[in-house]
Amino acid sequence: MEYNLNNYPNDYPDNANHPMGKPPKKESGTFTGGFVTGILLSLLVACFVYTGVRFYQISKLRAEKETEQPGQTVDSLVNDMTMSKLQVIEETIAKYYYEEDVNAEMLADGMYEGVIASLGDPYSTYYTEEDLEALMQQTEGVYYGIGAYVGMDVQTGLAHISGVIEDTPAQAAGLRDGDVIYMVDNEPMQGLELSEVVANIKGLEGTQVHLTIYREGEKDYLEFDVERKKIESPTVKHEMYENKIGYIQITEFDDVTVDQFSEALAVLRGQGMKGLILDLRANPGGNLSAVVEIARQMLPKGLIVYTEDRDGKRTEYSCDGTKQFDQPLVVLVNGYSASASEILAGAIKDYGIGQLIGTTTFGKGIVQRVISLSDGTALKLTVSSYFTPNGNNIHGIGIEPDEVYEFDGDRYYDDGYDNQLEHAKEVMAGKIAGQ
Repeated sequence: MEYNLNNYPNDYPDNANHPMGKPPKKESGTFTGGFVTGILLSLLVACFVYTGVRFYQISKLRAEKETEQPGQTVDSLVNDMTMSKLQVIEETIAKYYYEEDVNAEMLADGMYEGVIASLGDPYSTYYTEEDLEALMQQTEGVYYGIGAYVGMDVQTGLAHISGVIEDTPAQAAGLRDGDVIYMVDNEPMQGLELSEVVANIKGLEGTQVHLTIYREGEKDYLEFDVERKKIESPTVKHEMYENKIGYIQITEFDDVTVDQFSEALAVLRGQGMKGLILDLRANPGGNLSAVVEIARQMLPKGLIVYTEDRDGKRTEYSCDGTKQFDQPLVVLVNGYSASASEILAGAIKDYGIGQLIGTTTFGKGIVQRVISLSDGTALKLTVSSYFTPNGNNIHGIGIEPDEVYEFDGDRYYDDGYDNQLEHAKEVMAGKIAGQ
C-alpha cells in the first residue's frame, strides 16, 4: 500500500518534469463539451453510485481490513430498497436507452469512479487495471509516450503540460509546461478524467499524436505533431557550476529517486562542492517513503514530517541526524512545487539549514493511499494531513520562500536564461565567500 503525494490531483506521466512553471490559476472555470454525456452519466451515478459498487465488491473490501474504521461497515450503504432501485434503473436503460449496445464494463467503471468523485476530493481516484498499471510505471520511472508530464488543475478541471523532459519528442516539438491540452487527435479533452487524457496521448512507439494546445499569450490554438517513444525518465539531474557550486534538480520522488539523489550528492562532494542549490521547482511530489529517505540525507536529528488521520492518530517520520548537510544550501521552489517537494522544502525551512528562493509553493498538505482491490483495480484515497516539523499544515496555503523572486518566462523561452537559477548562484557565491 503505497503512500502517494502527487499533485494536480495525480500527475501522470507522460514523463518527467521541468524546473520552470507558473503557478496554477486559482480562478474556477468549466467547459460545456460532453454536456449531454455528462448529464446521462450523472443521472445514472446519482441513483446508485454509492450502493452499486459497495454491493458488488463487498467481499473484496472486507479483505482490506485497514480501510475500515470503527463503527463503520462497507455494507451499511446497501439495503433492499437501493438494490431494487438499481434493478429498475438497469431495466430502464435496457428498455429505453437509444443505443442497443451498452458497454457494461464502462458503466461499471463509471459507477466506481462516481463513488469516489462524490467525496468531493479531487485527489481521491478510482483506478482501472490499466490506470493502475500506468501508476506503477510512473513510480518505476520508465514511461512510454512523448516525454512530458500531464497534470490536472483542480480548480479548472483542465489537463495541462506540467513538465517537459530534456531531449524528448515533447521538447523537440516545442511543448512547454503550462500548455493546456485542448484536443488530442482532434478529439476534445474537456470533461475527461486525467487518466483518460493520458490514455489518449499514449500509444504505440513510433506513432504520432496530434495535440491542440492553448498557450497563455497566444491569439490562437497551437498545433503539434509529436512522436511517441519509450522514455527512460531520470528524476535527478546534477551539475557543478563555477565557484564549486553544486546543483541538484529533483523532478519527482519515485522509487528510483533515492539512489539517484545519493549518487548525485556523492559525485558533487567528490568534485569538491562548497555549497548546493537544490531545485524543487515544478516537482509535483511522489512517494512519501522516497522524500523521507532523501530528507534523512540532509536534515539534523528530529522530525521530518508527521501525519494525522481523521481520528487524530499521528504517525511520525524522523531523522537521526548522522548525515546532516553541513554546507550552504539554497532551495528553489515555485507554484508547481507540491506535496513531497513541500515536505522537503518545509523541513529545510523549519530547521533553518537552507534558504528558500522563488515563489510560494502549491500548498498540498494531504496524503493519499493506494489501496489495491482483488480484481486488479485500486482506490487512491486521501487518508491524512501532513505537518512540517514545526507543526505547520500548508494545505491550500503553500510555503512562502525566504526570498520571493519571480521567474522570467519570456526571457527563459526566448533566450534560455533562467533568472531564478542565476540569482541562486549569486546568493550561493556570497554564502561561500562569507564562510
